[in-house]
Amino acid sequence: MTEIDLSSRIAQELALAPQAVRAVLGLLAEKSTVPFIARYRKEATGGLDEVQIRAIEERHVYLGELEARRALVLETIARQNLLTPDLEQRVRRAQTKNELEDLYLPFKPKRRTRATMARERGLLPLARRILEQPQRGDLQGEARGFVNAEKEVPDIEAALQGARDIVAEVMAEHAAVRTLARETYARGGVQACAVAKKTKEPTKFEQYYDFGEAVATIPSHRYLAICRGEREGVLRVHIEVDAERLLARIAQVLGLRPKSPFAAQLSEAIDDGYRRLLAPSVESDLRADLKSRADLEAVEVFARNLRDLLLASPLGGRRVVGIDPGLRTGCKCVALDETGRFLGTVTLYLSQGSEAMARAAKDFLAFVAKFKPEAIAIGNGTGGRETEAFVRDLLRDHKAVLIVPVSEAGASVYSASDIARQEFPDLDLTLRGAISIGRRLQDPLAELVKVEPNAIGVGQYQHDVHQPLLAKKLGDVVESCVNHVGVELNTASAPLLAHVAGIGPSLAKKIVSHRDAHGAFASRQALQKVSGLGPRAFEQAAGFLRVRGGKHPLDASAVHPERYALVERMAKDVGASLGDLVGNAQKVQAIDLQHYLGDGVGEPTLRDILAELGKPGRDPRKTFEAPRFREDVRTLTDLKPGMVLEGVVTNVTPFGAFVDIGVHQDGLVHISQLSEQFVRDPHSVVSAGDRLTVRVLEVDLARKRIGLSARRGA
Repeated sequence: MTEIDLSSRIAQELALAPQAVRAVLGLLAEKSTVPFIARYRKEATGGLDEVQIRAIEERHVYLGELEARRALVLETIARQNLLTPDLEQRVRRAQTKNELEDLYLPFKPKRRTRATMARERGLLPLARRILEQPQRGDLQGEARGFVNAEKEVPDIEAALQGARDIVAEVMAEHAAVRTLARETYARGGVQACAVAKKTKEPTKFEQYYDFGEAVATIPSHRYLAICRGEREGVLRVHIEVDAERLLARIAQVLGLRPKSPFAAQLSEAIDDGYRRLLAPSVESDLRADLKSRADLEAVEVFARNLRDLLLASPLGGRRVVGIDPGLRTGCKCVALDETGRFLGTVTLYLSQGSEAMARAAKDFLAFVAKFKPEAIAIGNGTGGRETEAFVRDLLRDHKAVLIVPVSEAGASVYSASDIARQEFPDLDLTLRGAISIGRRLQDPLAELVKVEPNAIGVGQYQHDVHQPLLAKKLGDVVESCVNHVGVELNTASAPLLAHVAGIGPSLAKKIVSHRDAHGAFASRQALQKVSGLGPRAFEQAAGFLRVRGGKHPLDASAVHPERYALVERMAKDVGASLGDLVGNAQKVQAIDLQHYLGDGVGEPTLRDILAELGKPGRDPRKTFEAPRFREDVRTLTDLKPGMVLEGVVTNVTPFGAFVDIGVHQDGLVHISQLSEQFVRDPHSVVSAGDRLTVRVLEVDLARKRIGLSARRGA
């Protein structure tokens, strides 16, 4: 299949314009990044967004792998001198990897089987007679002709058994039979579960002890839960189908003739081959497909939650104190300046008696007086609510100071990472954790990119899904978010710069080293002085980098340097200097787009340019708003059914949303309790990071489960 054929097929499958797909594939072949294509090549792609471009990229990879496998299959079968015109045509028509592998299976080198040994004993002609189903013949007489003690065929029954072994394998490898079995299992199969071992202690898999659900409709979260239960030895799992009906249909495909003297032999071989070879193989393949489907859905949920978390509202450039609560080792407090630079630290001991508490109060007030923070970020882990109450009580007269609980998820991972050691080689783990908590309040995106995405805790079964798939998807999300917001070139860390389109970890370190050695970059163009950063990397990255207060007024905007000359012409046409035009909404509105169409520039790019000129470098994230937890509710035992609380959505799943209500254990708002209206997808109602008012429905202290409702009439 040629590249043109591939692009046409992708366009048809994804319902996109063929020319747009060809343009995307061409740009990707030139090593253009997805964010760059989506933002700065809209005319070429017809305005395709990142999701569509990544779908094109993924489908192109799949079809490329399919074509490479198809060529190998044809070559392998041809080397065996078994490639007939009909088989070649069927191989070339195969649309999926499964279909292709089914055609290849009979020709695939395999381990020594019962059928292999039967062929070696010369029983293939007898097997062919069984498959031919002649209307006349002497079964016993023909079988007697294959009896040979030297070939380990001592009698007629041994000859028939060997022939049936061959037939059973032929049946199990027959492409049409496998297609029929796959469809039967996929459309009519039931995922059945039973308890593998009974225990006195309750388990989280009890609902699956006697369970069955159609494989065609089973949700990803349930299938992944079942897989985990099986892996932990709690559940026995298999797929049930109507085997008798399937066997009858297989017999039809193989041409069973009830009146043939060989009919009983074929029936017995079909039954044996189905139970011994075909059913286990097809069930294994289907379970792999189900797992793959569940992984894809779980990864999509994780990606949506991660995107919401990364794009959470930043407090911005304000002084902050970050606190990592601790009982035995004390609360580690760190002061950070407006850029997140570490200024100083103090440790508070809140659980070692009244004298220690009094000393902690004195030390903390002195710490606040010295560093004058505008906000206090308190980790929401163990001791978080107690620490928050202590701080609120001490600062009740400091009305201007915000006190904000911040998620600790992944902070411990960051504090022990190479990145943290490089940033703060002289600080211990707990202080690094406190710094991370404080910085998360200032700018969640800039800090969370330093943590492995699957450690942030906004997904389900993140350790159960296919890890390369998860890593690729979450990496795409991080890249998308970073480039959506833009990065300040002169303050960004290497981990943040690494996610800018076209840069990567190696170049990011070189940029930071160059900045440390030569001072702040005066312009985007100065970036080209960095060793190893060539024209292609500059083209991809420049539009997503910001240089505030630099030499060129447009360097603080999302306008790409390749369009600077165009904007300078616009400024001249409206009688303004470039500096006067940027940020001047009135002058921007006077620009007539029609005058600038052409030379590869269309309305989409021009509208983007005008939007940036009106509000250059605008942060697309929402305005920060601190969550408010009830001060009298700190632990599970404080909760009572009927209580109305304000919480923060931490995780959205296909079956509902988990909400932090300040008791160290997230509560679940089931999908049925998210709204008065029917909800098909929880993401259509809530997102990770949303503030949500909920009512407590039930509290299970033994299992540490909280049932919540967001319905107004609950």
